[in-house]
Amino acid sequence: MDKVFINNIVRRKTKRVYVGHVAVGDGAQISVQSMTNTKTADVKATIEQIRKAEEAGVDIMRISCPDEASTLALPEIIKNVKVPIIADIHFHYKRGIEAAKAGATCLRINPGNIGSIEGVKEVVRAAKDNNCSIRIGVNGGSLEKGLLEKYGEPCSDAMVESALMQAKMLEDEDFTNFKISVKSSNTLMTMDAYRKLSKACDYPLHLGITETGSFHSGLIKSAFGIGSLLAEGIGDTLRVSLTADIIHEVKAGFEILKTLDIRHRGIRLISCPTCARTSYNVIDIVATLEERLSKITAPLTIAIMGCVVNGPGEALHADIGVAGGGANNHMLYVKGKQVGFVKSEDVIEKVVELAYEQASAIDKK
Repeated sequence: MDKVFINNIVRRKTKRVYVGHVAVGDGAQISVQSMTNTKTADVKATIEQIRKAEEAGVDIMRISCPDEASTLALPEIIKNVKVPIIADIHFHYKRGIEAAKAGATCLRINPGNIGSIEGVKEVVRAAKDNNCSIRIGVNGGSLEKGLLEKYGEPCSDAMVESALMQAKMLEDEDFTNFKISVKSSNTLMTMDAYRKLSKACDYPLHLGITETGSFHSGLIKSAFGIGSLLAEGIGDTLRVSLTADIIHEVKAGFEILKTLDIRHRGIRLISCPTCARTSYNVIDIVATLEERLSKITAPLTIAIMGCVVNGPGEALHADIGVAGGGANNHMLYVKGKQVGFVKSEDVIEKVVELAYEQASAIDKK
């Protein structure tokens, strides 16, 4: 299979699909997704949440459509947001038809729980008629009864078999405009399933570890699972699923991509863990800077280091750097050059000032 290179990562070559204007697969930029947790029928709340996610940089949003009131709300929601909308459909095939007609650019379905082959055919027909892509979403917690009987329990082989069976359903309807996900709450099982699926087909893959839990535990599971797969060249779009504010999902997705040098958006903040050598309050300053610089979308690296051991070296390689010094005189670096000194009480304002200046210059190019 052909490969696409990103830095040192050999990225898996796939077909390409579109979710609205966002390309997925075949070398396209890896997109970051999230999902609303408002009641979809509450149009105002749903729009407000999507707009906040847009400010954080989200590329695609998914909305659950469990009932007719939800699909009836879709046109107004779609009209008032910028990003493409995926309609999340389970059990009721008619919701899929309604969502496609309402303007959703993609339908997330699990063909195994739609109810019947005829129901799947109806959804596929609606997707074709309305230029709508599909995501086959396999979940380790809702595998088909026959596969559970065959394998005895949820496992990666069962998830891959489910995905390929469901892909065959769509292919039999002459429909290939789809991507696939094989998620589980078990991180290692999920990784194994994606590796196996990536060798078994060339459809784009949506990455995620599902039901990861709280903010902190979910971040660790997702960063490990999603990050490892991306480093192997597997994955075309992703969602970090957290039991937390969805803005954290979006930010975490971009942090994973930045860590792997795949995609850069916003501030990359380098800071030391602090120790007895630290000569100013690095911890509080870094927390404040994260908040003050969160609106910047330009790719900038900022190093806030507590002492002269590693500080000057990290600061030299950053767009803006501070390395702790004695007598409340900390070395200030810009673009690899020391430009002077800054006092502890002035670090935040000086770094913010320089960051917005550099971001503005980048945005004008």
